[in-house]
Amino acid sequence: MGPIHMNEVQCLGTEKSMWNCVFKNITSEDCQHVEDAAVRCNTPYMALENSIRLTGGRTRYEGRVEVLSTEANGTRSWGLICGGAWGTKEAMVVCRQLGLGYANNGLQETWYWDSSNVTEMVMSGVKCTGNEMSLSHCQHHRTVSCQKTAAKFSAGVICSETASDLVLNAPLVQQSVYIEDRPLHMLYCAAEENCLSKSAASANWPYGHRRLLRFSSQIHNIGRADFRPKAGRHSWVWHACHGHYHSMDIFTHYDLLSSNGTKVAEGHKASFCLEDTECHEGISKRYECANFGEQGITVGCWDLYRHDIDCQWIDITDIKPGNYILQIVINPNFEVAESDFTNNAMKCNCKYDGHRIWLHNCHMGDAFSEEAERKFEKYPGQLNNQIS
Repeated sequence: MGPIHMNEVQCLGTEKSMWNCVFKNITSEDCQHVEDAAVRCNTPYMALENSIRLTGGRTRYEGRVEVLSTEANGTRSWGLICGGAWGTKEAMVVCRQLGLGYANNGLQETWYWDSSNVTEMVMSGVKCTGNEMSLSHCQHHRTVSCQKTAAKFSAGVICSETASDLVLNAPLVQQSVYIEDRPLHMLYCAAEENCLSKSAASANWPYGHRRLLRFSSQIHNIGRADFRPKAGRHSWVWHACHGHYHSMDIFTHYDLLSSNGTKVAEGHKASFCLEDTECHEGISKRYECANFGEQGITVGCWDLYRHDIDCQWIDITDIKPGNYILQIVINPNFEVAESDFTNNAMKCNCKYDGHRIWLHNCHMGDAFSEEAERKFEKYPGQLNNQIS
């Protein structure tokens, strides 16, 4: 998705930057996304898997995490990791370190797996970014501090050879954005689902209006596994106001930030309904919300939240004119495992003059290097409200 910036790139291999290579500028006729270039990088073998293991699981892809620690006298022994604050990003590192693919789940309790003779907690407070090659590269307490020290409260993981990967269609956000002044009498459902800013609670209902920044979100699954809500349908919550089940507490964050990154307005998107709106040619839809159907996004399909549905907005009633940053983050709490979280955030430059709004330079968080950001400062504006 999005623009293609370079064509027929020819490098010697000694350049410090892609921009130093010979290339042609692109036109829409020159290149299609089926020709997108890619790389595969090889990591040198470092024997990192020898200092960690999984035990007690039903398959080699799951189990309680045990790490090899060295005591003061030089002897080495296996120990457990405190399950407190353990989550998906820590599990991602373990699965990568063991060569077991991607994290399906990070578990804070492992009482249902067979216990081994390893009972001592040797690591706690583990906090990873998710990109580390080894658990030893993550932050953790210098001395073990764990509230629940029993082995059944030690950390565990479930790994998978495949994972989903969600990415937002950034150009569509840029093209579909607009402002709506919506009467309060049409916003009772939205207020019930906390989709308005805090000041709405003190408004003179049902009179007056809220100013909403609206746009469409088209969320593609470009991974190798379907994106499924973590919670089973027995725990989905029925919302009678909109007539649908919520399968995730928070599916997307919509935030408006000041130029220094301070949040000035926010929206939130519960998973109204995860389903296949459309799919690429040759791929069949598998998930549909009607009649309490299964929810998810199939590989090669996308879920479209149109600009005109409830809560598909940020309430900007209290925002003053100025320059801002619009930020959209999919799966912000890492509730569902993905192969790549770096492409879950989208940012746009946003200009608001009190009457109209413009977005420009909308892109995924991993799309441009700092160098490329400087080169594309004059990114073309949205189609329905051109700015230069």
